[in-house]
Amino acid sequence: MKKTLVVAGMCAALAGCGGVNNALLEKNKSVEYYRIFDIKTDSDRYTVAEAASDGLGKNVNSATEATPIPNFSEPPKKPGRFTLANPFKGSQLAALAGATGSVGMKVATCEGAVWTAKAVRDISGQSNLNLTACLWQYQDGYHLDTYATFNKKEGGLMQISRDMASAMVGTPEEWTEKTILDIANQIKEETGAKITYLEGYPKMADTPWVDDVD
Repeated sequence: MKKTLVVAGMCAALAGCGGVNNALLEKNKSVEYYRIFDIKTDSDRYTVAEAASDGLGKNVNSATEATPIPNFSEPPKKPGRFTLANPFKGSQLAALAGATGSVGMKVATCEGAVWTAKAVRDISGQSNLNLTACLWQYQDGYHLDTYATFNKKEGGLMQISRDMASAMVGTPEEWTEKTILDIANQIKEETGAKITYLEGYPKMADTPWVDDVD
């Protein structure tokens, strides 16, 4: 009987230690997002691109934007779509990135888009967001494609501070969603466009700052 109690006690202690160890373990996680919106408006591409730039600027530390000369004389019937490529595919660097549990070294390209942006939002000790946005013009309006990746830290001695910061300004996931949705909302605000959410991953979460993007 005593031996049984001792064994049970040891198991409980080990389980407790495992829980404590898991809480103290600092984890680095990589997350991917993409969102595609349809934009119905008669506004010209310069106006829509400027509105997209205004929306992006609300949430990032830095951004590099471009407005390429369109490769069409008349907008095409169907909008373009972003594509993902790994410029280091097959290299030791790509293999190392995969082995470390990251989402890889993917780059979003926007061939044929009338406005593109690559932006960064860095929060020291919490997360690092990299976002690519593409604005495509077509006969019925525009498409806005966004692709984002971020690395975030969880656990460890800093987790309490992270939880407190997230309670005030949102989690990395909520801020990624906000960064994307603010682009769409700003286009709607400046042009009066009807914006429809078409597809994305992961499932769009409810956030307190979403206005009325469908």
